[in-house]
Amino acid sequence: MDPDRLRRIIYIEDDPVMIDLVKMILYRHGYEVRGAHGGRAGLEIIHTDPPDLILLDLMMPDVDGWDVYQQIKSDPNTATIPVIVVTAKAQPIDKVLGLNVAKVDAYICKPFRPQELLDSVEKMVTARQ
Repeated sequence: MDPDRLRRIIYIEDDPVMIDLVKMILYRHGYEVRGAHGGRAGLEIIHTDPPDLILLDLMMPDVDGWDVYQQIKSDPNTATIPVIVVTAKAQPIDKVLGLNVAKVDAYICKPFRPQELLDSVEKMVTARQ
């Protein structure tokens, strides 16, 4: 990966305020964040312009986040892109299922601290280099 290139992230989320917040947090640390309003839009972007990392909300009205995740992981062209779930589903069982059953790369519960998001993103991006 070119060290001078901004690392590209797509954030699939139905709340534009959350997308703007994440863009603001990560841009200051050298990340280019593209927002996708909902699962369908996110999948379209991922397939036309694959990112280095995907941030994924689970509860969206058009396509459920788990459906988006399964489509990403079942496609050989996108299966290796790390996925961090960013969701309000904060029950311990949700996190256990996400990390241990679905095998997402990281699971962040809303509301989150900006440093928590940054730490998870940096861990995933560093692991891919």
